[in-house]
Amino acid sequence: MKELNHEKLLRLLADNGKLTHAQLAVMLDSTEDEVAACIADFEKRGIIKGYKTVIDWEKTGRDDLVSARIEIKVIPKGTMGFEEIAYTISQFPEVETCYLMSGGYDIALTISGKSFKDIALFVAHRLAPLEPVQSTATHFVLKKYKQRGILMTDEAEDEREAACL
Repeated sequence: MKELNHEKLLRLLADNGKLTHAQLAVMLDSTEDEVAACIADFEKRGIIKGYKTVIDWEKTGRDDLVSARIEIKVIPKGTMGFEEIAYTISQFPEVETCYLMSGGYDIALTISGKSFKDIALFVAHRLAPLEPVQSTATHFVLKKYKQRGILMTDEAEDEREAACL
């Protein structure tokens, strides 16, 4: 039995967080106990931050969520640099992702709300009042084709053809 390949274990878990310790042990030529101990250590050290399931909410009949990507330009002031600004913004419960970016804007967010108005109010009442925020650009998600590496559509169908049938 060889030493447990930590990188391969992390890649396997990133691809499928439902794999059991037994399945992982077979894939890694290891023991269940070694896999369990390694995963526990990764969780304790904060390497594994959590486990999420990708759900296609449209197929559940739940169409009450609107998603948006928000680009933010900021001007760091005083003791509040890019890190502090991004951290402050990431603390809002509506924020699903928050990235510090290079290029045409400084921070990228993904948020969800029950309506376009909810998202607009978030921008107006939560983001805009922050002193470092110079400008925002909000882009609403119309359809998700791929999320976290998983295809969200069954098959590409040309809607123009479907309308003619």
